[in-house]
Amino acid sequence: MNSHGSLDIMLRSLRLPSVLREHETMTRSAEDGEWSYEQYLQTLVELEVNERHERRIARLLKRSHLPDGKNLHTLDQKQLPVKVRRQIPTLIEGGFVERADNILAFGLPGRGKTHLLSAIGHELIINCGYAVLFTSTCRLVERLLVAKRDLLLEDMLKKLDRFDVVLLDDIGYVQQNREEMEVLFTFLSERYERRSLMITSNLVFSEWDRIFKDPLTTAGAIDRLVHHSIILELNNQSYRAEQARKRQEQSH
Repeated sequence: MNSHGSLDIMLRSLRLPSVLREHETMTRSAEDGEWSYEQYLQTLVELEVNERHERRIARLLKRSHLPDGKNLHTLDQKQLPVKVRRQIPTLIEGGFVERADNILAFGLPGRGKTHLLSAIGHELIINCGYAVLFTSTCRLVERLLVAKRDLLLEDMLKKLDRFDVVLLDDIGYVQQNREEMEVLFTFLSERYERRSLMITSNLVFSEWDRIFKDPLTTAGAIDRLVHHSIILELNNQSYRAEQARKRQEQSH
């Protein structure tokens, strides 16, 4: 086997697809430009590292299940309260994830809670490389209940633990029977002081007994979430209503 074929085999074995694809072109460029061996090697390695990073970000975005179109570029920040708007640059830097803090977004329907936290989640992936999962609370509870029924709850919790951030949307819409309350509380307890949560809620804390029913469980859940948390109060006008008004104006 010639040296070219042997090199290709070794590059495949080392899983260096970018170097495998580009090394011949790079070799010619290096010869024409009279690069040093170090310049040639650095250029190839940088290519591999950059493309590997891009592939990883693409995988994280796909696995996150974040809603399409709900990112920082499409977020109308002028509609958000000033205090919330000022916090966004710090939040997207990801320091709260390193501290295993939570973000809790409260507000009536249509205030942009989901869009805001989804945008933050998107930036955490793009800028920081964090693993983020978006799920409705109802959907998560369904998955946890099935896992518990099949005696796989511990395995499911381990899978969820691989995500640096879990974004629970609409925690107030859980059906609230005792089994649902128990698995949700177990999940919240498992992540306490270890992994971050981002949660949207139409219900203020004083109404969370409608979620957990039992006063002690309600107090325990709130205590765990609030202990290390950043609270965003979206008391602005309805975001969806404003978007509908703008669309109507544009159509005339």
